[in-house]
Amino acid sequence: MSEEIAVIGSPDFTTGFRLAGVRRWERVADDDKDADLDDAVEAVLEDDDVGIVVMHHDDLEYLSREMKHAVDTSVEPVFVTLGSGAAGGTGLREQIKRAIGIDLMEEEGDSE
Repeated sequence: MSEEIAVIGSPDFTTGFRLAGVRRWERVADDDKDADLDDAVEAVLEDDDVGIVVMHHDDLEYLSREMKHAVDTSVEPVFVTLGSGAAGGTGLREQIKRAIGIDLMEEEGDSE
């Protein structure tokens, strides 16, 4: 299983992760996301060392249909989106379930 964490996004988004020790990142300028975001996601998908990819939820709208499908269906690496309420409630719960294959938040008697 791949262990590297990667982050994709604007310089403002990636800087905090880099300071926290994330060594793999793809910066995408805010003024050219349409052209560069697909390339950044593809580069990370092709990196066998990456197991988790972090992106800002709003950046998903800039992906082509094919690349959005690749992100949505990718199991390894798993894509985790942050921001715009994406990490709240069931969104984060579903991302965790997809990433590790079990529901850590399931309460006893909860039959989801």
